[in-house]
Amino acid sequence: MPKLKTHKASKKRFKITGSGKVKRTHAYKNHILTKKTTKRKRNLRKGAMASDANVATIKQLLPYA
Repeated sequence: MPKLKTHKASKKRFKITGSGKVKRTHAYKNHILTKKTTKRKRNLRKGAMASDANVATIKQLLPYA
C-alpha cells in the first residue's frame, strides 16, 4: 500500500484532538475588523469543533494526524 499524501491546506486549518475530534478556528477574523464589535472579535478568537457532517472528510484529508 503506497503512502497517502496529506492535504496541506487542511493541515494548516485543522488539528485532531486526542479523543479524535477535529478542532478548527472561526471564520471572519481576518479583515474588515473595524465594523465588528470587540465582543464579536473576542469570541471569534476561541477555537471550535468541526461539525460531525465534515469530520469524516477532514480525517480523510489528514491520514496521519
